[in-house]
Amino acid sequence: MAESGRSLEWSVNGGYMSDYVFRGFSQSDEDSSYFVGADLAYGIAYVGIWGAKVDQFFTASDFEYDIYGGIKPKLGPVEFDFGVIYYGYSNQTVNVNVDYWEFKAGASTEFDKLSLGVKYFYSPDYTFETGEAHTVEGSIGYSLPQVWVFEPSVSALIGYNDVDLAGDYTYWNAGISLAVEKLTLDFRYWDTDIDNDGLGLNGKNLADERFVFTATVALP
Repeated sequence: MAESGRSLEWSVNGGYMSDYVFRGFSQSDEDSSYFVGADLAYGIAYVGIWGAKVDQFFTASDFEYDIYGGIKPKLGPVEFDFGVIYYGYSNQTVNVNVDYWEFKAGASTEFDKLSLGVKYFYSPDYTFETGEAHTVEGSIGYSLPQVWVFEPSVSALIGYNDVDLAGDYTYWNAGISLAVEKLTLDFRYWDTDIDNDGLGLNGKNLADERFVFTATVALP
């Protein structure tokens, strides 16, 4: 396998989301949210932290923080991603543990302006102690010609989540991103195959179709 150059690289990011959606579910009760993150990479190894405001009613917390690390070796045109993620939730209001671990294995490649990827996630005990969880995601993206100062791209994702004590469902999204300098504006449609009946929380269906706007600033 080819190894990336051994140089220390860092980046920070932050921004605004009109709705924080994770695997098809609104984590912010369909309200807006903010997020911040930082990443450090050396060769093929990386570590990072990311956090966002979440809704107390749905997550039993008011802030989510994710700590992650792994390696990204390359074999020819394919880049692999093997890592672990810890999802933490501050100020939990329930007796069961909301925090959980996931292990990740993924592969991605690019052909000119087209990118393809697949990821698998495994948790030995998912959030709210709901047992083993398996998640598979496939993604596709395409870079479009520059428009004025923007570098646009379109992308889509489809995922399947299966949790022992919570059942299974399919989710997907599609959207367009506009990048200019350090700023990226993303406009995305989300949906799942979960029925509306019986899902309402606070009178809302947090897994139904929705459009989400995200603005991200990344440095350096």
